[in-house]
Amino acid sequence: MKTLAVIVLLGMGAAAGVAAVTFWPDSHGHVAVAGGTANGEREILYYRHPHNPSVTSPEPRKDEMGMDFIPIYVGGGDALPGTVSISPIVQQNINVRIGSVARGDLVRLVETVGFVDYDESRLSHIHLRTQGWIEDLSVRTTGERVEEGQLLFRLYSPELVNAQEELLHVVRRGGSAAPARERLRALGVSAAEIAEIERAGQPRRLISVRAGQGGVVESLNVREGMYVTPGTEVMTIADLSQVWVIADLFEHQVDAVARGDAAHVKLPFRPGERLEGKIDYIYPSLNSPTRTVQVRLAFDNLGERLKPGMYADVQLTTRPLQGVLYLPAEAVIRTGRQDRVILALGEGRFQAREVQVGRRANGDLEIIEGLKEGERVVLSGHFLLDSEASASAELNRMREAEQEIGDEVWAEGRLLGIDYDARVLNVDHEPIPLLGWPAMMMDFAVADDLGLDGLHDDMAMRFRMREREEFVYEITAIEPMAHDH
Repeated sequence: MKTLAVIVLLGMGAAAGVAAVTFWPDSHGHVAVAGGTANGEREILYYRHPHNPSVTSPEPRKDEMGMDFIPIYVGGGDALPGTVSISPIVQQNINVRIGSVARGDLVRLVETVGFVDYDESRLSHIHLRTQGWIEDLSVRTTGERVEEGQLLFRLYSPELVNAQEELLHVVRRGGSAAPARERLRALGVSAAEIAEIERAGQPRRLISVRAGQGGVVESLNVREGMYVTPGTEVMTIADLSQVWVIADLFEHQVDAVARGDAAHVKLPFRPGERLEGKIDYIYPSLNSPTRTVQVRLAFDNLGERLKPGMYADVQLTTRPLQGVLYLPAEAVIRTGRQDRVILALGEGRFQAREVQVGRRANGDLEIIEGLKEGERVVLSGHFLLDSEASASAELNRMREAEQEIGDEVWAEGRLLGIDYDARVLNVDHEPIPLLGWPAMMMDFAVADDLGLDGLHDDMAMRFRMREREEFVYEITAIEPMAHDH
């Protein structure tokens, strides 16, 4: 009898313990969970629509098809759609860090690469205005430095010799020499050389061509004795006292910059040194192969330290985005089809939420829709939490678009009754995870083009359905199950 009494007491204690606390572990054993009331009954928070978790009610009710709303209990893993509960130990193991959504000004720092190029406004192209032969070429190589007024070469041209003779003939006759002088000027002869010809009284066989500006020879296209025409570019002289830095920006970066924005350039071969400048010009067209737009920065080039062709690291400081809602970019899970974050609800509870993001600035992302200032979000460990939350009905619906399941869903069940006049089937179906439906009995309309021949009560079947209108589903195909008798 004593032994029997002890067994009875132990059994009562175990029953009391089970009644006091109930656990619903998830597939990984992470989710803890809810307590019961003193009398062993769980407290109901609210009632949820069986097909649409976003529709709730504070009291029991039925949906449009006569199905009971599902009760949601205090502390249950389904307390909020898309919510999971994670123990503090697991949070620490997966390194969960939490931050807040803030509102303020975002300064976008655009970082890119560029290259040093010639200032096109400081390039001098040497062309002749008549044909002739190059003689006494004093510039022999590309890159050679020349000074303003320096002799570049001399030219023999029969046309120039004839123009000189006409000028001297007019001068000897005492006529007006202005037209003859203008002709020589139009052919590229300098005023000083024309004066020397008049003073000497003899035409010159060779006419001198001098540099109009100082710089370096960027290109040299002739050699001694070559025959040239007005279409021949003899050489190009580049003034390197000021140069351009051409930087490439991606499409999403272009709208962040404007002419006059501050620019900083760092040169890999001069660590610690920064050049300060501004955006001088934004090119109007997009480079199709690279999908980039070029911006131009102008810099003084003291000592000609910047050489055309050098690479440079470019930072562009843009005008701030004022009064925007933002959070750290690492908090956003970007799938290509959808952006979402994991909200920290407190007490170990987390919920997935879709957001619409805007522009990025220095590791932060602008939030256009989906969050409020002060809400707390997970910064690290959120991929594991997102995977955990996928078991809930809310996140299943969020991912349906990514899985491209289409408008029709297959399910299994047993046919309980047929209303031939109304073309309605009463089906006891298995759980349908894609819709978040538990196993239940419900009526389905039948598509107009689907025949009812061969169907009978208590038939096991696999069927395809679609939502014909909100909360009204119809069956579009039926396949008898192999084990149906």
